[in-house]
Amino acid sequence: MYSPQRKDFVSLTLGDQHSRSYTNGKHRRQSCWRKWKQLSRLQRSLILFLLAFLFICGILFYPSLTDFWIPSWRGAMIEAEQGTELQSTAHGKEGTVADDEEAAVDRVEVVQEAFRHAWKGYKAFAWGHDELKPISKTHGEWFGLGLTLIDALDTMWILGLKDEFAEARKWVETELSFSKNVDVNLFESTIRILGGLLSTYHLTGDTLFLDKAKDIGFRLMPAFKTPSKIPYSDVNIGKGTAHPPRWTTDSTVAEVTSIQLEFRELSRLTQDPQYQNAVEEVTRQVHRLEGKRDGLVPMFINTNSGKFTRRGAFTLGARADSYYEYLLKQWLQGGKKETELLEDYLQAIEGVKKNLLRQTSPSKLTFVGELSNGHLNPKMDHLVCFLPGTLALGAHNGLPADHMDLALQLMETCHQMYAQMETGLSPEIAHFNLQSNNGRDIDVKPADRHNLLRPETIESLFYMYRFTKDSKYRDWGWDILQSFNKYTRVPSGGYTSISNVRDPVYPSPRDKMESFFLGETLKYLFLLFSDDNELISLDKYVFNTEAHPLPIWPSTS
Repeated sequence: MYSPQRKDFVSLTLGDQHSRSYTNGKHRRQSCWRKWKQLSRLQRSLILFLLAFLFICGILFYPSLTDFWIPSWRGAMIEAEQGTELQSTAHGKEGTVADDEEAAVDRVEVVQEAFRHAWKGYKAFAWGHDELKPISKTHGEWFGLGLTLIDALDTMWILGLKDEFAEARKWVETELSFSKNVDVNLFESTIRILGGLLSTYHLTGDTLFLDKAKDIGFRLMPAFKTPSKIPYSDVNIGKGTAHPPRWTTDSTVAEVTSIQLEFRELSRLTQDPQYQNAVEEVTRQVHRLEGKRDGLVPMFINTNSGKFTRRGAFTLGARADSYYEYLLKQWLQGGKKETELLEDYLQAIEGVKKNLLRQTSPSKLTFVGELSNGHLNPKMDHLVCFLPGTLALGAHNGLPADHMDLALQLMETCHQMYAQMETGLSPEIAHFNLQSNNGRDIDVKPADRHNLLRPETIESLFYMYRFTKDSKYRDWGWDILQSFNKYTRVPSGGYTSISNVRDPVYPSPRDKMESFFLGETLKYLFLLFSDDNELISLDKYVFNTEAHPLPIWPSTS
């Protein structure tokens, strides 16, 4: 078949004699129509389908995006909707600064309101699921075990939110089941689920939570059935099988050395030694392993050989951070009797000072860099901001006074990671300038500009205030809470992580509220602002790395 002949032509448009200007608008309309008619039927159908698809997407997504994004100057209006005036906590009726006691009470109430707002979104759009996606008003699933709800149980109890706690307890009693054919991460399940259940049991005395803790603890034990007794990273809690990730036989050092507080406590409560024996075997092996550098450990360990792999890289950030935290906290948990734990911790802090500490230019901020094959990379994860609080906790318990000096310096640096950002929120990773080349101490690469609502800086602010009573730490925490409310709060309920802390106009919401925002961030904010030092006394409890308080053992344990 031949296509029909096309006729050549010349198009001429004559303007009216009274017109002042020539226009070829009609010609353009005719040309567009001819081009459209020249397309095949299939091409026209595809274009129409695409336009219809884009139109439908616009209808679906435009309301949720506009619901989320409210310009920064209207931030206080969001709070007014919820019955909370952000500025009322910092100023009195006449605009003068309120006294400390009044400000503390008001700030506590703002944290409670923030939790209720986050809980409202979770209850409406993600009830019983792992994570809230507040902008799209739906949920995300990781293990299918209600992570956010379990992570938040002890937070609700500590904040005095009785109604919210009661409805969550009912879900745990009637809906929570670990008899599922699902792979879970050993570390995340231990710190969030096992830790959360144990903590809630201790705070409430309700054996429901202990029974659930026993169930999940027993189901996680297959992870330790490896040639080296270094646990696999993943466990199928329904089948009772475990395996490493698909791409490697390694586990991360932080993951296998940051489950000890929880399993040791489970053995103490159940009088079943298998849990404590399994995790303390890991501790013993890591203690005597070769490949450390002045007490610093590599990031990976092989589950077959039980030896460190990919040596030469040392960090206090991701994959290694909580190893150091749990050395100190296990020593405290056990009544300061296990000297090997203390020795490893002290040696590691000296290793940090010797190998990783540097100062920026021009402001001389102290930071903890990363070492790779002898070369220092001047970058620091936000995760490292757990360290000021841990150092302060050690100093409070009789460790060298210069640990507190270092804590003070690092706390200032972590504060600056927030204060120097346009949104007042820290990036996930900061790079520090060692030479004064642009007048800035901190640079942030585009891929590192996200904020996940993390708790580490607030955690350290809590410790620093408890031990020093310096009100600036409360003020810094208050600034962070205001920034969360201004840039991450979603009016329909919940808070969202953002992609760009350098853009206050549109910080690019990521549509995800991590469970640790309720489990850790808001809990530490509440404790920071509370005047009750006996509310989770640091002489009676240690917090696991997910902010779940576990008791320090009596001397008879």
